[in-house]
Amino acid sequence: MKVAETEIPGPMIIEPHVFGDARGFFMETWSEAGFAAAGLNMTWVQDNHSRSQKGVLRGLHFQNPGAQGKLVRVTRGAVFDVAVDLRKSSAHFGQWVGVELTAENSRMFWVPEGFAHGFLTLADDTDFLYKCTAPYAPESEYTLAWDDPVVGIDWPVQGFEPIISEKDAKGLTLSDAPVFA
Repeated sequence: MKVAETEIPGPMIIEPHVFGDARGFFMETWSEAGFAAAGLNMTWVQDNHSRSQKGVLRGLHFQNPGAQGKLVRVTRGAVFDVAVDLRKSSAHFGQWVGVELTAENSRMFWVPEGFAHGFLTLADDTDFLYKCTAPYAPESEYTLAWDDPVVGIDWPVQGFEPIISEKDAKGLTLSDAPVFA
């Protein structure tokens, strides 16, 4: 697999080797030894799968305490996936990085603990899968406002209003969010 750092230390783009022929394809999406060799030592406690129509924006979610690292990927469709650095001690605090994940490019995105995470679907019937390093804890879950002007995420939403849950529409600004040390 190929592992690429992003502009912000922590999140990484992972491109597995995809072996294809006339029958279809095969790829290894997780290997403890392979990821450890790339410096990514993770223990998974939960797998999640969501399906969304085009234009759905989910997030930006985080848990504090009980932060979750997430290894995310798309198996059908496409998303614009975003991680926002919520580590107050980081030189990149409040900055974001985004990557397009599609079924065709087979990329995965590692979003470490201490980051808010969200995505915008770019195609109908998009299947989004992710592994988590900590269990879901609703009592510790927060939403960072997807449109916080201080963070300034450049979502690809020209010409339409994203579809957002009621919970996500009430997201906190960066200055009001319970960030990490």
